[in-house]
Amino acid sequence: MQKKPAGHANGFASGEADINHDSYMDDYLSGILHSVKTIALTGASPNPARPSNGVMGYLLSRGYEVIPVNPGQAGKQIQGRTVYARLADIPVPIDMIDVFRAAEYLDGVVEEVLALRPLPQIIWAQLGVRDDAAAAKAEAAGIKVVMNRCPAIEYPRLIA
Repeated sequence: MQKKPAGHANGFASGEADINHDSYMDDYLSGILHSVKTIALTGASPNPARPSNGVMGYLLSRGYEVIPVNPGQAGKQIQGRTVYARLADIPVPIDMIDVFRAAEYLDGVVEEVLALRPLPQIIWAQLGVRDDAAAAKAEAAGIKVVMNRCPAIEYPRLIA
């Protein structure tokens, strides 16, 4: 039996740093989408024309609790949800971080995530967002990482 990483409510196995970030297995992605409930969406926008807003709405419609994170919108509402300035400001445990930030900011997001307690299970970086060094840092702490994918594309393909 594999050991559960500390701080992971759903017990993802550690030792998955060898994941191929060029090609994810469908069961890996569907396992993530089935296991998470609370998602912090970094880079959330109140503008309905922005992809982050559309993905947030889609995830909400699928029953996920989505918490928007955007320092410029902190204290306001996006799709009826309170916006937080930083991940550390969110008052509930987070299962997954959905990153709508450019690739050069992914390492900073990982640093924020590593300071959280309990640790989230997943960091999911959106289409076009990839930083292998940042991913390795998160995976070394037992956090699963998905890059250059969108949960709003993967969900209907794998689950709906």
